[in-house]
Amino acid sequence: MEADVNARGDIAETEKLQLVRARRGQGLFRSRVELLEKDCRLTGITDRQHLRASHIKPWCKSTDNEKLDGNNGLLLSPHVDHLFDRGYVSFSSDGTLLVAKLLTTDVLTSWHLDTIYGVAALRPEQEGYMDFHRRCVFLG
Repeated sequence: MEADVNARGDIAETEKLQLVRARRGQGLFRSRVELLEKDCRLTGITDRQHLRASHIKPWCKSTDNEKLDGNNGLLLSPHVDHLFDRGYVSFSSDGTLLVAKLLTTDVLTSWHLDTIYGVAALRPEQEGYMDFHRRCVFLG
């Protein structure tokens, strides 16, 4: 995917760099997410070195602007990011954790995610992205 970005002739080199860094969870995208999200919505971890800036609407499905939009991101612990990226979990508008039927309860229990019933509500700017996630990524 990075090769695709680097091969493009329609955008400047600096924008290519930002898009590649966004894909890696670094740079402009991550800093924009960190301005909006303070911790992992499920674990409460606040230490940035243990959190990933995860795209809500997947990077490969996003426009260039969406790839860098902080509202298209969540800070998630790596194991939560894994479940979210693969569609095993999602969030309702009010922040309730949605769990796919395919996800066994032993995973939630082992990762201490089985007692979480709600988290912070989504901001209105995140809702469109999360709607996409629920419809196109979530295995619910």
